[in-house]
Amino acid sequence: MDSPRNLLLLFVLFVYTLAVAFAGDIVHQDDIAPKKPGCENNFVLVKVPTWVDHEEGSEYVGVGARFGPTLESKEKHANQTTLTLADPPDCCSTPKNKLTGEVILVYRGNCSFTTKAKVAENAGASAVLIVNNETELFKMVCEANETAINISIPVVMLPQDAGASLEKSLKNNSSVSVQLYSPKRPLVDIAEVFLWLMAVGTILSASYWSAWSAREAANEQDKLLKDASDEFLSTESTGSGGMVDINMTSAVLFVVIASCFLVMLYKLMSFWFVEVLVVLFCIGGVEGLQTCLVALLSCFRWFEQAAESFVKVPFFGAVSYLTLAVSPFCIAFAVVWAVFRRINFAWIGQDILGIALIITVLQIVRVPNLKVGTVLLSCAFLYDIFWVFVSKWWFNESVMIVVARGDRSGEDGIPMLLKIPRMFDPWGGFSIIGFGDIILPGLLVAFSLRYDWLAKKSLRAGYFVWAMTAYGLGMEEKKTALSGH
Repeated sequence: MDSPRNLLLLFVLFVYTLAVAFAGDIVHQDDIAPKKPGCENNFVLVKVPTWVDHEEGSEYVGVGARFGPTLESKEKHANQTTLTLADPPDCCSTPKNKLTGEVILVYRGNCSFTTKAKVAENAGASAVLIVNNETELFKMVCEANETAINISIPVVMLPQDAGASLEKSLKNNSSVSVQLYSPKRPLVDIAEVFLWLMAVGTILSASYWSAWSAREAANEQDKLLKDASDEFLSTESTGSGGMVDINMTSAVLFVVIASCFLVMLYKLMSFWFVEVLVVLFCIGGVEGLQTCLVALLSCFRWFEQAAESFVKVPFFGAVSYLTLAVSPFCIAFAVVWAVFRRINFAWIGQDILGIALIITVLQIVRVPNLKVGTVLLSCAFLYDIFWVFVSKWWFNESVMIVVARGDRSGEDGIPMLLKIPRMFDPWGGFSIIGFGDIILPGLLVAFSLRYDWLAKKSLRAGYFVWAMTAYGLGMEEKKTALSGH
């Protein structure tokens, strides 16, 4: 099975490029503008359900301005208010239509956000919906030279497509009404807790498997050495059973290879390209799931004979009967996930395939010493920082985030992620983590446990507990930071 393993390892090198993945709720350029009196609100997402001719219509998502009053957080307390179109549309001058408490739909441009809000307030509007000139949301702040800001009506920005839909209904003489409210997210996101447990549990499982395999190999070599057999000499010369050690050159080249692949993903991101990634993910997932199942079933005596009996298969070489038995199930599992990956519960299949793939990678790919591990993680850190933050200067957007979300592909993100739906979050969505956030630290954690076992160190005296604790705390801090992004 060396050839499929090598294919898997090549694929995993590509997967490493997705070292971090998270999706911001708002795209903007001015989130760091300084606060000032009257312009110090926290930016919040706003739900805007609509009714057209008294029939429930679409629900849109906007973003509240840094100025104006705080929006109601509960739907039952939010008023349903008539919507009207501004005349002139930019609302930079007094509207020609008389307002008596309506919500006014305004287009961005020609004057500041605060000017539009003040004009609408003076004309009698109860709230302002500003339509952006792009499909994304933009955080509205005050002008740098504004000092006295006293706006007492809420101001919300909507994406361009939402504004166009509402304007079309209004111009068709339909009666349109809206609600504005901003539900609060729970203090503790259960999805984040489960995602943390998945990541930590995956590394724990992979580390113990890797350490057990290393100890078994070491014991076998000791036994052969005592017997001074020729078999030992041949075993020593052929390597360690398909395991791949990362050397210093590979650790440094990681940044270059990963960056090239990430840029390729960014430039070629489209529906068909995501389909190719899905196929590659399924191939890796099948190999990973098959490897994990065979290893797990081999622990039971009922399957020992099937695991130790081999048959020669063209292209694959010697394959155990147990591997042949589980392969159809693994292939069917991956195919079913690929076909139905857009349904609500498809994330379960994606996570199973992903975890199996990660565990298999951490079993096959190994860090030989602390020096290589330090260089690898340092390079990964620089890669992460560059493509998440610094890339905005060259590409006007975060390349890593665009790729992770699957922008311009028509798909809900790429498959090389572990994901869990936000179960009690009124905004829904998924909490996600890239494979690289598990694989790269996992290489070092697995190395620490192998070292402790081979050096016969106890858990208290060894390095594994400290490495695992550091990873767990680091994951918690990172997810907390990204939740507030």
